[in-house]
Amino acid sequence: EPAIAAVRARLKEAGIHPASLPLAIDINEWLRRAKTGWDAFPNTGSGKIDAEVGPLTAALNSSNVSLVTGASVVRLETDPTGRKVTAAVFFKDGVERRISAGVFAVAAGAVQSAALLLRSANAAHPRGLANGSDQLGRNFMNHNTTAMLAIDPRSANTSVYQKTLAFNDFYNADPETGFPLGNVQLLGHITGNILKANAPLLPRWLAGLIARNCYGWFLTSEDLPNPESRVTVQNGRIVMHWVRSNMRAHELLIRRTRGVMRRAGFPIVLTRTFGRKTTSHQCGTARLGSDPETSVVSPDCRSHEIANLYVTDASVLPTSAAVNPALTIAALAIKAGAVISRS
Repeated sequence: EPAIAAVRARLKEAGIHPASLPLAIDINEWLRRAKTGWDAFPNTGSGKIDAEVGPLTAALNSSNVSLVTGASVVRLETDPTGRKVTAAVFFKDGVERRISAGVFAVAAGAVQSAALLLRSANAAHPRGLANGSDQLGRNFMNHNTTAMLAIDPRSANTSVYQKTLAFNDFYNADPETGFPLGNVQLLGHITGNILKANAPLLPRWLAGLIARNCYGWFLTSEDLPNPESRVTVQNGRIVMHWVRSNMRAHELLIRRTRGVMRRAGFPIVLTRTFGRKTTSHQCGTARLGSDPETSVVSPDCRSHEIANLYVTDASVLPTSAAVNPALTIAALAIKAGAVISRS
């Protein structure tokens, strides 16, 4: 859109190398449903090609695929040797049920996948299913993130769907320290109502004025793996202990990006760093690796200890990088699927 094209030009003049974001968005379908530029909706008809609209819909066209909804999986059961999963136990409509299969793939997300396997502890796996390494639930990572508003009172942001631009000038190395800092990309177009919701004391008229003249940016830095940053299950409840890391690098990314925005002609720059309650690409709790002593699954996402158990979500990532991991997760799941199809 013209407003974003102008921002791209301003960034280039400031010495930055902006690039278009790779997004699974059918923008015409998105805007047909609603003239909104916010990016947090899971779906607006078929405009955002998320897991439901894309791969799940395609899979359900196959005669050998079915979907059970409204179910809560509580544990996996194994045979007496503990070397093979025999059933997934779940509750639906208050009734306990079981599904048996030859192969099981767990893909509930970094927190829930780890919790499920920990709840599935048995005599053969007393510390949790597939947890001989004691790494299950450990190394939880959750990106360090900040929202930044770059405001130019002289220029209105007329874009509708602005989340189309990013730059990685500080991703691999800061020009002064040499250390990697992270990614910077546009948020969805922030409205006055969104600002008001996040800053209740802000007058509504001022929130609208700021929104009209601002560009929202999302700054992401890598969270580092730490075995003490972990998911546990205590008395049936999931307990999170996130040991935050790498904040000095994130704070430097904020300073560098603020300088970029001011060089690009935005005299007012506001920031808000997200805290522990913000879920930002959680990963790492069932890390993959070649060594069964230090990892939960193999590079094919298969449990080192249980031949018919796979983990095919963000749990397996050994590091978090500093970008949305969706494409990496998809690639790993496709790789695991190829292995499963040959088994």
